[in-house]
Amino acid sequence: MKEAQKSLNFLEQIVEDDLANGYTKDQLRFRFPPEPNGYLHIGHCKAICISFGLGEKYNAPVNLRFDDTNPAKEEQEYVDAIKEDVAWLGYQWDKVCFSSDYFQE
Repeated sequence: MKEAQKSLNFLEQIVEDDLANGYTKDQLRFRFPPEPNGYLHIGHCKAICISFGLGEKYNAPVNLRFDDTNPAKEEQEYVDAIKEDVAWLGYQWDKVCFSSDYFQE
């Protein structure tokens, strides 16, 4: 009996298309980009699981990239809480980045 093939979701299809068009697995990177201006909610949990799940599926690093578009209003308390929550869910990020680090580029 033939084994049923699982269809890809739209995100996996995008990744597969990129790989089919010359993007190598070594070039794959994923990210979870929360804004550090409050605590995470259940919607963030879904996004975390999707981002880190793709990283696990494709054996690719996932960066924790804080979307601090207004760094003067962001607080370290929220950065720390987000890191704790991601780790509590059982995920480990590759790098921690901040959008504000790239404002000059």
